[in-house]
Amino acid sequence: MDLLYYPPFGLLSDLGLPTCLVCVCLGTSVYCDDADLERIPPLPQETTYLYARFNNISQIQTGDFKGLRKLKRIDLSGNSISTIEDDAFLLPALQELIIPENKLVSLPRLPGSLVRLDAQLNNLQSPGILPESFRELKKLQFLYLSDNKLDYIPVPLPSSLRSLHLQNNHIQMIPEDIFCNAQDHTYIRRALEDIRLDGNPINLSLFPNAYFCLPRLPIGSYT
Repeated sequence: MDLLYYPPFGLLSDLGLPTCLVCVCLGTSVYCDDADLERIPPLPQETTYLYARFNNISQIQTGDFKGLRKLKRIDLSGNSISTIEDDAFLLPALQELIIPENKLVSLPRLPGSLVRLDAQLNNLQSPGILPESFRELKKLQFLYLSDNKLDYIPVPLPSSLRSLHLQNNHIQMIPEDIFCNAQDHTYIRRALEDIRLDGNPINLSLFPNAYFCLPRLPIGSYT
C-alpha cells in the first residue's frame, strides 16, 4: 500500500489546515472530494492525480496548478465553476481534464498532451470554444461535450479522436467536410467509431456526404 505523503505544513487549504489533513494524500494522488473547498488547495509538487469533486469551487486561476509538471489527471466534477483563466490548464503532462456538472460557458486553452476532455453538463456555447481549439490536440481520443448549448460541432477535429459525444445540444447541421475529406473519397477516418448526436434538432439523413469516411454512422435521428 502507498505511504501517506504529507506536504510541508506551509501548504494550507481553505480551512487553514495543511492540504493533506483536509484532503487524503495517497502516494502522488490527492483526494479532496466533498471537502467544502471554495478554491483549489495548494498541492504537493509531486501530485499526479487530483480529485476535487463535489465542492464549492467557482473559479480556476492560472496559479492554482503552477509548477505541477507531473499532474496527469484533474477531476473537478460537480462544482460550481463558471470561469477558468485561459492558461490555467496548460500543464505539460496533463492527459485527462474532467469538468462535467459545472457552470462553464466557455473553455480555456488546452494542452497538447490531452487525451480525454469531459465537459458534459455545463452551459457551453459555441462562441465559448475558440476557433481551432482542438486542431493541435494530436493525442486527444475522447471528447465529451454532451448536455450543453452548442450550435455546431467544433472544428477541426483531430484525426486521433475515437469518441465524440455531442448529444443534447442545439446542433442543426453537419458540413460535409467536418469528419471526411470532401476532395478525397479514399480517405477513411478509422479511429472515430463512436459519435453521439442524439437529442439535437437535426435529421442526420439530410447529410449523407458527411459520413462516407466513417467506420460507423453517428447515433441520432434519421427521420
